[in-house]
Amino acid sequence: MKRSCMIIRNEFAMVEVRRDESANGPRLLIRDLGSGNSITLDPLELEALTRATHTRFIPLFDPEFCQPDE
Repeated sequence: MKRSCMIIRNEFAMVEVRRDESANGPRLLIRDLGSGNSITLDPLELEALTRATHTRFIPLFDPEFCQPDE
């Protein structure tokens, strides 16, 4: 099976996106090339993303919405 990945970038981030077959079924692996952090998402999680609005993502990257570590 051919392994392929896609690099997606802009002026703020650069990520690698690829299919991961190492678990129980296919998943999408997304890796931040700056930090090395990664996440795998299964089809159900990906489908849930299609129902989210962009405003749901604001707390993930806007410092005004960040909670200080306790």
